[in-house]
Amino acid sequence: MIATLLAAALASPSACTPVPGVEALWKNEIRYVVVGEMHGTTETPAAFADLVCAARDKGPVTVALEFSESMQSMLDAFMAAETEQAARAILAAYPHGPFVHHDGRGSVAVLDLLLRLREMQRETPSLKVVAFAPDSPRVQGFNQSYSELDMGHRLATAARKAPDSRMLVLVGNIHAQKKTIESFNLTPAVVHLPSAEVVSLYTVPQGGTAWNCRGEACGANPLPETYDAAARGVVIQPYGNGAFDGVLALGPTTASEPAKP
Repeated sequence: MIATLLAAALASPSACTPVPGVEALWKNEIRYVVVGEMHGTTETPAAFADLVCAARDKGPVTVALEFSESMQSMLDAFMAAETEQAARAILAAYPHGPFVHHDGRGSVAVLDLLLRLREMQRETPSLKVVAFAPDSPRVQGFNQSYSELDMGHRLATAARKAPDSRMLVLVGNIHAQKKTIESFNLTPAVVHLPSAEVVSLYTVPQGGTAWNCRGEACGANPLPETYDAAARGVVIQPYGNGAFDGVLALGPTTASEPAKP
């Protein structure tokens, strides 16, 4: 009987897998923990879910995902659905977004992340999940930096709505940088947040693959090995000439294909 209960607990979608070095993220002054990823891997959404799982023990949590803000009502319904089948149906019926127009943010791994967050919210009702990518249209003469400004504003707005919460953010690695990217004349979203309240982690390439599109060809593409492939966990040490406060090392990655919710 005890073995059966233990097996059920280990199989729970919300069960935490410890992330080495994670305690460095829970300092009182840190309001935003930002994970900058290369979309389309299996490992990063899974590790992000483990970070959220661990953060719940430290206080209220708001999870911010790089989904269009227009998806919020659908996301709320997904989280509130009575069954997993109903939640999947709600997502499958939504006619727009990354689960229809695939760019790595609508992967099997991201669907698994959403399902885990849904289970966590049942255990921890204070957990909030928000979509923060702006729907604001591009205007001629206004470059990507204006979209980044909108994104930063939406993160700050979500934080103000839950002032006692720590915010965990999963976003593409360009948006997560804490310095202007001079070569692109780009001011990333995280630059607009109070730097002392942000820990931004770069999910370092350690080899493997990611699902993305290059030109008109989409599929599993190789990633470089620019960081020690044996390293694992959170390492707080400036990276990328100060663009990031540290790294999240997950080892060689595997591509995660587009989900069919």
